Amino acid sequence: MSKTIVITGASAGIGAATAELLTRRGDRVVLVARREAELQRVAARCGPLALPVVADVTVRNEVQRVVRAALEHFGAIDVWINNAGRGITRMPTELTDQDVDDMVRVNVKSVLYGMQEVLPHFKERGSGHIINISSMLGRVPMAPMRSAYSAAKHMVNSLTANFRTEVRATHPGIQFSLVSPGVVQTDFGKNALHGGPDSRSFPVSQTVDEVAPIVVAVIDSRAGDVYTRPEGRQMVLDYFAKDVPGS
Repeated sequence: MSKTIVITGASAGIGAATAELLTRRGDRVVLVARREAELQRVAARCGPLALPVVADVTVRNEVQRVVRAALEHFGAIDVWINNAGRGITRMPTELTDQDVDDMVRVNVKSVLYGMQEVLPHFKERGSGHIINISSMLGRVPMAPMRSAYSAAKHMVNSLTANFRTEVRATHPGIQFSLVSPGVVQTDFGKNALHGGPDSRSFPVSQTVDEVAPIVVAVIDSRAGDVYTRPEGRQMVLDYFAKDVPGS
């Protein structure tokens, strides 16, 4: 059965690739991003099953507007994918108040707003699915230059788990999933706060065409915790099993 799926950060990268896969199989998508021209191009590739909504998901009332637009156009929402985010290139000893505020605003508040604002609709229906796109850096803090981004994604992981525990106690039909990619070949690196290396230059990076089908599979399986690389889970286990230098 086809679903209606809201995707934030849908103007490029993982969000755009996921939207194209979903519409190809007959799902309806609400494409959300700030960049109107890019969003319209993605919508054109997706065809009549796509509704583009220009919005800044770091602002709560903008997220509320997305919910209203989706419900007015499609009548219901089945899945909400919090995919919007931004990186940073700055060592932890050099972080400013503004750096931290920016990372929390873009990577945490956008997720929090998405979960909170779609939940009343899901609770009313007794079902729904929220998918938060995290990062391997939200599991293993292995890149000091991304420290504030890594910390923000750790917070996303914790919020996801705690929302799941709270909500499913009263509404077991609502699921919260977490997807953790590694480096993905997008403009993430170049668009990071303070610039940074191109994500496409990393030898172990994945393409969006490798990651998007995994996100789509999570919609179908409703799995709670998924890594886009097969070795991801073992990397996390190995990290926490080893002795921390200096401890």
